[in-house]
Amino acid sequence: MVRQHVVFLTGAGVSAESGLSTFRGKNGLWTNEEWLRLASSDALYNDTQKCLEFYNLRRKHLAEVFPNEAHRMIAEMEKDYEVTVITQNVDNLHERAGSTKVIHLHGELSKVCSMNNRATCVKEYPLTTPINVGDKAEDGSQLRPYVVMFGEYVSNTSIAINYISNADIFVVIGTSLMVYPVSDFINYAHREVPKFVIDPDERLECTQLGFTHFKTTASEGMKLLLDALKEL
Repeated sequence: MVRQHVVFLTGAGVSAESGLSTFRGKNGLWTNEEWLRLASSDALYNDTQKCLEFYNLRRKHLAEVFPNEAHRMIAEMEKDYEVTVITQNVDNLHERAGSTKVIHLHGELSKVCSMNNRATCVKEYPLTTPINVGDKAEDGSQLRPYVVMFGEYVSNTSIAINYISNADIFVVIGTSLMVYPVSDFINYAHREVPKFVIDPDERLECTQLGFTHFKTTASEGMKLLLDALKEL
């Protein structure tokens, strides 16, 4: 029997219950103008020390938190479905919960790369080890976090669209859908397949496309999703 392919698109809301801040909601990271500046490619090249300090704090915080129930339930679905997780998150909580197929659109805090080219010299790097000015990548350039900063291109866009277009079931969890190109991804799901959105806020852009909306937290929404899938 061929297993159905469930594709998740996740954002900061799926990690909020683990203690990681969202970005554009109330008290989100990007409500702080200085943090917004430090998360830019301009700061990386022109204020490198402070940019690295900002990301070192985020990396240290990630090392102190753990996957929540939503992450675990998504991972456990691999027992019954083929599951692909497409995430805007730069944390590694999906992987730590046990998900085996995770596509990161905005990079990964647990990795570093070359400042000359974000796609080169990529490697795992301990979250508790600070990245300092003078630390070198294998190509001799400054080491930097392997994340997409403001002013840089988003990774894996075409791969993500291909998975969403071919999904048997499509689920959106905890993303504001305010940032292009991710804001456009919901339009690629086939109109005939079951589609769900889990978010405490209104998501008219989804419901107008036929998504079932579970207006609650990620963990509670995942419980409702699993019940709904039993009825399909």
